[in-house]
Parts: sequence; C-alpha cells; structure tokens
Amino acid sequence: MQNTDLDSAKIREQLIDYIKTFAVFHGDFTLASGKQASYYVDLRKVSLDHRVAPLIGKVMLELISDIPDVVAVGGLTMGADPIASAIMHQAAILGKSYDAFVVRKEPKDHGRGRQVEGPDISGKRVIVVEDTSTTGGSPMRAIEAVERAGGIVAAVAVVVDRNTGAQQVINDAGYDYRYAISLEDLGLS
Repeated sequence: MQNTDLDSAKIREQLIDYIKTFAVFHGDFTLASGKQASYYVDLRKVSLDHRVAPLIGKVMLELISDIPDVVAVGGLTMGADPIASAIMHQAAILGKSYDAFVVRKEPKDHGRGRQVEGPDISGKRVIVVEDTSTTGGSPMRAIEAVERAGGIVAAVAVVVDRNTGAQQVINDAGYDYRYAISLEDLGLS
C-alpha cells in the first residue's frame, strides 16, 4: 500500500526543484503587467518538458480535486495550454474525466468565430488554469470568455503565484483562487 501524502509531497518537491533549476531566471525583466522584476519564472521551460509536465498535472490535479462537478480545465493561450493538457492527461490515467479547453486572446474572425476552443462548456463547471500569475489579468480575460461561452467558473488554479496581487483581484471578482507553488517555495521571497 502506498502512502499518497508522502508521494504527493515528493512529487511537489520534484516539481519545485525542476522549476528552480530550469525556469527561474535572474536579471532585469519587464513583466506582462509592465512592472519590473529582478527574476522571471518562465514556466514554459518546464511545462512543455516531458519530465515535468506529468508532475505539473499531478500537483494541479491534487490542488483542484475537492472542487465538485468540474468537467474541464483551461485558460488563456499560451501559458494555460500545457497546464490544462497536463491535468487532462493525469486525470485520464486515474480514470477521471477532465477535458481541456483553450481561450484565444481574441475570437476567431472566420469559421465559427469562437474564442473558447475545445469541448462545449455551456452550462458546465470549469476551472480556469494559468502557469504563473502576477496581476490576475490573464485569468480574468479567460473568465470573461468562458462566461460569454456559457461556462460556469468554479475556481482559478495557478501553478506559481508571484504574490503580486492576482489572488486579491480574482477573489474580489468573486472567484476561488488557488495556487500550487509560492515564491517562498522557490526561494524568491
């Protein structure tokens, strides 16, 4: 019999180690918010890595496992795409069914003109995911598109929270905000 709490802690520590080693860069950076930072967390360096994506999926799946009746996960392209895919794949391994969706930055100007791609989310509970969050702007843009498509946002789940106001913005808008890894976990606080 496996001790799943120990396994979960070990998986989370492995993920933190990969992020620290391969996705944290030090220097002078301008964030999407326009703010300056002395470090940058480029989660795509690990979320698109075959060794790390499964860890992200497992950690995020545990983070959202208590939210009832969720059928899909997704968010604003590009940061959310590999996160949603990792969750979907890890859920399938466990016999759970979470689909993934992609929110385009703008609706298509041709074809069906959709902004939310993937399964029909109208009337269904979904979780908006993101790789890192600074101001909460990307998750809020995704929420707006999901709700226009008729989806019901159950929560926002982020891999790395920069502790720069995103949680407050999401909570103030009336949504549950969760994150898997903090700056403290990465030694950046």
